[in-house]
Amino acid sequence: MDVLFDQSDAIFDGFWETIQLLLISGLFATVLGTFLAAMRVAPVRVMNAIGTTYVNTFRNTPLVVLFILVVFGLPELDIQYTFFEKATIALSIYTAAFVCEAVRAGINTVAAGQAEAARSIGMTFTQTLGRVVLPQAFRAVVPPMASVYIALAKNTSVAAGFGVTEATATLSALLNNDPQAAYWLFFGIGLGYVAIVAVISTGSHLLERHWAVAR
Repeated sequence: MDVLFDQSDAIFDGFWETIQLLLISGLFATVLGTFLAAMRVAPVRVMNAIGTTYVNTFRNTPLVVLFILVVFGLPELDIQYTFFEKATIALSIYTAAFVCEAVRAGINTVAAGQAEAARSIGMTFTQTLGRVVLPQAFRAVVPPMASVYIALAKNTSVAAGFGVTEATATLSALLNNDPQAAYWLFFGIGLGYVAIVAVISTGSHLLERHWAVAR
């Protein structure tokens, strides 16, 4: 167990990289996914088709393939980013498809009469969506959104294969230096991921309970 204390700095650095990937990718994925959900429920067929195509394409594309396209494809287009930035792009694009479907499901739970009432007083589609529908939709999708973020936390490990020294990459490096400590290293890294998931789950539960009381 001493190896966990001896290598604590490296482990914490790896998890800090993981947390940054999670937070930044989660933010971009939420914004993009919400925009895509709005496109999917929009009364304009072209926007609806674009949103549907995006979701069907990236939700059914393996994340590793998307990483390969971003990491090796962008330089071919003379677009230069760091490995961390490329990982963030890949994770955001991929996760946005799942955020979109979660938000769209929440939009469908809002009674149609509320949107109709908003339109009857002269509100546009954008105003109706932003002021009436989405606030209620987000309350309904807290649990599925938490599941999306938990999946994103675990998906950050894919970045280890593409030059990002996050928690999983740190584990691999430490195992190479000290194979005899494999059990404790796996335990320590696994415990770190459990802690991240626990924070997301607890936050989701508290937010859901708060909004339930507000209703």
